[in-house]
Amino acid sequence: MKAITIDHRTGSCEVRFEPLASALVALPSDVRVITDVNVAKCFGERLSRFEFVKAVTPGERSKSNAVLAEVVDWLATTRASRKTTVCAFGGGVVGDLAGFAAAVYMRGVPLVQIPTTLLSQVDSSVGGKVGIDLPAGKNLMGAFYPAISVSVSHDALETLPDREFRNGMAEVWKYGFIMDADLVMELSRLGLQVVGPELEGIVERCIRSKALVVQEDEFETLGRRAILNFGHTVGHAIEFVTGYGPVLHGEAISIGMVVEARIGEYLGLAPSGVLERVRECLVRQGLPITHPSLQQEDGLIRAMYGDKKASAGQLALSLLTEVGHCKLIEAVDESIIRRAMRDS
Repeated sequence: MKAITIDHRTGSCEVRFEPLASALVALPSDVRVITDVNVAKCFGERLSRFEFVKAVTPGERSKSNAVLAEVVDWLATTRASRKTTVCAFGGGVVGDLAGFAAAVYMRGVPLVQIPTTLLSQVDSSVGGKVGIDLPAGKNLMGAFYPAISVSVSHDALETLPDREFRNGMAEVWKYGFIMDADLVMELSRLGLQVVGPELEGIVERCIRSKALVVQEDEFETLGRRAILNFGHTVGHAIEFVTGYGPVLHGEAISIGMVVEARIGEYLGLAPSGVLERVRECLVRQGLPITHPSLQQEDGLIRAMYGDKKASAGQLALSLLTEVGHCKLIEAVDESIIRRAMRDS
C-alpha cells in the first residue's frame, strides 16, 4: 500500500503500511519505547532488542498525571536528549500518553507511533492529538503534537482479542456514518468479525478519510474536524461516569453514536430511519447500543459540559444529517439529550 502523507503546521507525518518487523527495525538507535504490560507480553521477544523500554499498566487509567510524571521522569533518568525518539508502541492509551510525554519532555522530542490495536490504527495514532485525562474529564490535558511517522502493521493485530477487535470496529463504522456511506454498505456486506485480509484496505480507507479531515481543520477551529467526534460527547461521558475501565472506548462510542443518532432524529436533522440503520450495523458487529449508566442523567450531563466542544455554557454535538454526512450542531437543548438517553 502506498504511504499517506499528512501535512500539518510544522511539517508532515508519513503513515506507512509495513510489517511490524520492518517498523521496529527502522527505529533509530537512540529511542525510548513506551508500551503497556499486555503488549510487552505479546511482543516481548521483538522488544528485547531495545535498551530502554517502559511498560505501563494497561487501560485508560494510565492516562493520568501520575503516570505521565512517571514516564517523563523515566525519560530524564535514562538520559534521553532532545534528539531522542519516543516510540509509542501499543494502543490508544499508550499513543496518547507517550505522545504527550514526547510533547512536553524538553519542550518536544521526535515521536513515532506504532499502533498495535485496530482502534489506534484507524483513529488515535493519526491526526496529531495527544493527551491525558483529568479528574474533571477525558482528554482535558493535551496538545496537538503529530508524530513524524506512523507505522501501520496488519500483523500487529494478529494477537488482538475479539473484544478489542470489536472495540476498534466502532471507530471504523464511525467513518462510514459520518462521511462514507459506501463504507457502511461494504462493511454490511463483509460482516467483519475477526482480523482478515479485507481489513487492510478498510484500515487504509479510514486513515485516508481522517487525513482529509485533519488537513482541512488541523486545530479543530472550523468545525470540520468536529465530525470525527460523532458519538464521542455521550461516549466520553459514559467512560467518565463508569470510571474509565468497565466500558472500553469503542464500546462507549458505539452507545454514544446510537444516542446521538437519536438526538439527530429528534431535532429533525436526520430523516427517520438513520437511527435504526446505525443501531442495526452496531448490533451486527456485536457492539453495545445501550448501558445502565445512561440512567445517570445528571452525571452524564455534567461530564458533557466539560466536553471540549461545549462553549459558553452550551452543549454542542456532532450529529448525522444522513448516513454518510455529519455536522457540528451548537447549543443543543439539554432536555433533548436527556430524552434521547432515557429512550436508549
